[in-house]
Amino acid sequence: MSQALVRIAALWLLGLMLAVAGAVVAVNLVNNSIASPQQPVREYLDALQKGDGAKALGLLRATVPQSNPAMLDGDALKTAASKFSGVNVGAPEDRGGKQVMVPVDYTIDGNQLRTEFLLQSSGTQWLFFHDWSFVPAALPVLDVTVVNSNQASLNGVPVNMPNGRNSFAVFYPGEYEASLNGQFFAAPATRVALAGREMPPAPLNLLTQATDGLKGAVSAKVKQFLDDCAAQADKAQQLQPGCPFYHTTNNRIVPGTIDWSITDYPTVSIEPFGGRWVVAPLDGKARIKARQEDLFTGAVTELNAVHDFSFTTRLDIEGDTVKLTPKLSN
Repeated sequence: MSQALVRIAALWLLGLMLAVAGAVVAVNLVNNSIASPQQPVREYLDALQKGDGAKALGLLRATVPQSNPAMLDGDALKTAASKFSGVNVGAPEDRGGKQVMVPVDYTIDGNQLRTEFLLQSSGTQWLFFHDWSFVPAALPVLDVTVVNSNQASLNGVPVNMPNGRNSFAVFYPGEYEASLNGQFFAAPATRVALAGREMPPAPLNLLTQATDGLKGAVSAKVKQFLDDCAAQADKAQQLQPGCPFYHTTNNRIVPGTIDWSITDYPTVSIEPFGGRWVVAPLDGKARIKARQEDLFTGAVTELNAVHDFSFTTRLDIEGDTVKLTPKLSN
């Protein structure tokens, strides 16, 4: 009878020991997985890729500096996070004071980058399971400038650019791309990859240029102005019309023979200057044909002369309307 009781007690003791061992293993598994320091990092990266800025900000426990918040949620945030691939969340490294550093290695545009997240122990749940949270810090700020424009696009989202500049709070890691694609003005895209908050991101500067569409519209208006001016000079039979071109002579021009034409139209160049857009001086050539009589000999000859001309013009753009105001010196 006593031997049976001993065997039963031994079995109970073995079962208890196995249960305790299993509990220890289970606790360790949980603390190394869903209760590990890597778990908040994985949840944060997942929130970035889903464009869930509120969750990402709550997990990161970050403060938002005075700046434009357009990049902190939705498509802009998803676009920033979609650029990294090959993500590997590494093993935590002890930093003392109940803090650990969790490294994350990844690739953006073929470049290998690393972000280091600092986390701290914030107690336990159910006596055994660790709680980890990010050490609070401020979000980085990305500065963007654009030449002669109050609008731009950042990660595909239209943003206001008062006086051609603005600052945006951004999450990390991610890539941010600024561009300007307007009807009349555009700027090549420029981008920056942001790995952390330790170093401020390089500013994105958009160098705006006139589009081929605007240059074509201005060229067409310049051509129309010169053609109309030449036609009016022919109609009025003027050697010195109110045009960029003119002819002087001591001979008498036979009435009805004056014929003006443009041989070389100006090449249009539009550049930023003093906060506005200006058209560079317009240079061209005009031909005059006529019959002329020498006042001393009475001889009548054919006049065929080509004159260089140059003039400036004021460019005004209102919505989809392009307006040119020629400025003539003669």
